[in-house]
Parts: sequence; C-alpha cells; structure tokens
Amino acid sequence: MSAMRTEQDSLGKLDVPDDALYGIHTARSIANFDSAGEPLPIELIYGMVTLKQACAAANAELGLLPVEKAVAIADACGDVLSGKVDDHFPIDVFQAGSGTSSNMNVNEVLANLAGKELGGSLGDRTVHPNDDVNRGQSTNNIFPSAIRVAAVELCGGLLQTLEGLFQRLEKKADEFSTVRKSGRTHLQDAVPVTLGQEFAAWAQALCKAEKRIAFACMNLLELGVGGNAIGTGVNTPADFREKIISALNQATGQEYRVADNGIEITQFLTDLDAFSGALKMLALDLNKIVNDLRLLSSGPNTGLGEINLPPVEPGSSIMPGKINPSICEAANMACMQVIGNDAAVSAACGAGQLELNTHMPVIGANLVKSLKILTKTCAALNEKCVAGITANAEVCQSNFERSAGLPTILNPVLGYDQVAVLVKESLRSGKTLAELVREKELLPENEFNALLASSTGPTD
Repeated sequence: MSAMRTEQDSLGKLDVPDDALYGIHTARSIANFDSAGEPLPIELIYGMVTLKQACAAANAELGLLPVEKAVAIADACGDVLSGKVDDHFPIDVFQAGSGTSSNMNVNEVLANLAGKELGGSLGDRTVHPNDDVNRGQSTNNIFPSAIRVAAVELCGGLLQTLEGLFQRLEKKADEFSTVRKSGRTHLQDAVPVTLGQEFAAWAQALCKAEKRIAFACMNLLELGVGGNAIGTGVNTPADFREKIISALNQATGQEYRVADNGIEITQFLTDLDAFSGALKMLALDLNKIVNDLRLLSSGPNTGLGEINLPPVEPGSSIMPGKINPSICEAANMACMQVIGNDAAVSAACGAGQLELNTHMPVIGANLVKSLKILTKTCAALNEKCVAGITANAEVCQSNFERSAGLPTILNPVLGYDQVAVLVKESLRSGKTLAELVREKELLPENEFNALLASSTGPTD
C-alpha cells in the first residue's frame, strides 16, 4: 500500500496518496464517481489548463496575484500541457454537473506543481488551489469555455483530414470521368451517369460538410471565461475578461473574443449543440458514401462489382479468399457512434435550469469523442480505402448499355413507341439496346455514339 498524506477541507479530513499531485477534493470525487468507467477526455483538461494559464497572466497584470505565483502557475500549466502528468486527472466523465470535480482536480494539480516550484510540499497549499489558481474564475465559466477551446483545437485537425479526403475524392472523380455506367434510384436502373460524377457528388457533399463545421466552429470562439458563477463577472475587475482573452489569443494564435452577454453564454450551450450537429451531418454524409462504396463494390461475382476496394485483411474465418469492405464497415460504426454522441449532446444542452446548465461534462466528453472519431475515420477512408479504389470499366460499360434507363435517352430521338418495341425485344433476346440500335441501323454510328456520350452531361 502506498504512503498517504492527510488533507482537510470543510467536510473534514481525508487521506490522499502521498505521491498524488491532486488533493482532497479530487480524492473525494474519485470515491464518489465511477459510472462511466473512464476519465474525462484529456483534451478538456488541457482546455481548462490553457484558460488558467491565461487567467494567471491576467491576474498578475492586474496586480491580483503575486508575480512569482503567477509565473509558477504558468510553468505548472506548461508541465500539464506537455502531457507529463496526464495520470493525475482520473475523475470520471459522469461527475458533479457543471464539472466542479474536474475544475478542482486541475486547480489542485496546478497548485501542487506551482507550490513545489516555490519550495513547498505536496498538499501544503504554498499555492492555493482556490485562492490562487482559481482566482477570478468559476467552474461555471471555466468548464464550458474549456469545451470550446478543446473543440476549436481539435476542429483544426478534423478540417485538415476532411480536406484531404475531399481532395482524394476529387482526384478519383477526374480519374473516372469517362467511365460511363448506369445510375440507380430506388436501387433500380435509372439514367446513365459516370463513375466520376458519383465521386464528384461525394466530394461536393464533404465540401459542404467542411463549410458547416467551420462556420459552427466560429461561434465557439466566443468565451464566457471570467464571467464567474452566472456571467456577471462578480469579484473581478471590469477589464479582467478582456485581459484573459488577450493572453489566451497570444498563447494559442486563435481569435477568441469576450462573450457579448456573459449571462446568456453561461445558461445556453446551443453553440455547442450546433457544432455537434454539424459533426453529425458529416457523419450522415460519410455513412451514405461508405454505404455506396460497399454497394458498388459488392460481389465479386454476384454483386454490382463496378469498383474494387483495396483489400486490407481476410474477410472470413470460414470462407477462404473472401474479402470484405472492412474500412467502410468500420466507418459505418464510427458514424453511428457520432450520431449517438450528438443525441446525448442535444439532450444535455437543452437540460439547463435558470442561470446554469449542469450537464457540461457529458457535453464536452461527447464532443471531443466525436471530433477524434471523425478525424481518424476521414484519415482511414482517405488512406486505406479511397486512395486504392479502381474501376471495373467493362462492368460499368455493360451495365450502362443494359440499363433500363437507357430508353429514356433514346426516347427523344427514336420516339416512345419505337423505343418500347426495342425494350421488349431486348428483354426477349438478351441483347442490349445499344446492340439492337446498331444491328437495326436505327441511327448513324457517329450520331449514336454522340448521343451516348451526351447522356451523362459534361464529364469535366
């Protein structure tokens, strides 16, 4: 059993592991909360620490905190952000509603690290977690601001990988621009399309998703930090919030801004829900794209077989040689998880009461998870799936010529009645409409080829 130290708070005394950087509040939270079985995502911890570093700078500039303490706190923040002490943030996702448990966990770790730098010992409060580290702050503005900071940081990575997938689909659209095939609606033959046009449509969908996410992220740059318990800024100087934001922007290179209404941004978390909704819409689009890829690659002998997905692993433990669309299937499940995460975020964002929403930890945890899931999913689809897709041009051409949608293209030239006769003969003889038109010399070859070429519209 490890050595223990005894700490005291308003509820009494409690033993804390002697080597723990956290203190008594964290120890109580560890004992109280374990429903999720996983700690709050470290990105949210880093978001709080980034804010506290800016708060320490603002407090020092305003003369509210001795410079040596502010420097020690800033150094402690740097240690945490380096990832050196991640194990000292163990509190469960499902914790005290506004995130007080994790805010105090951060305060205690930073206080102990800063105190050690100033010559103190763990738990002696040379630097006080509340009076010094948390000066001018409340969980009610630190935690939701931390969600926004974490989301903004992670969003940059998502947009970068999403852009990569978009560009890869555009390259494939160009590569397959002359591969004509049958379009399908209701899973039935429809008018002709090119394989390139299908890929271009998927790329455009992701372009729209990228814009939606970027727009929603812009609203996350508005922060309530410094507003304290309900957003009125009680116990802080008038320019405290502006100085926090200035220090934060200098440290992060972002363009955060003070909330237009500190009370509103404390009560309403709709900006976070809108951002989660944009992530969900990306998940919906990705889910549709990978479903299409699975359908188009189905086979190899009894499915559509119009494209080939790169094999990544054997597909069956019992059927030798079987290859499954595994990357697409993994993406399906990832998208489903993001959709579920959004449902939790929406429920929590709408569950605030009066001056506060007390469900912030579950909002932050699910947003972070969705961002990380989508970033990895887009990267995997790009590198392990789309990059290696090839076209079965002969299958596409055969389906193009046999498509029940081809009569629609012939109708304006040959007339409804004559095309209807050709369709019946095609079904009876097994010959394609293209074969019958050529065999019966119903159109000059150059005109027929031009008609087929124009059936899918421009290919560039």
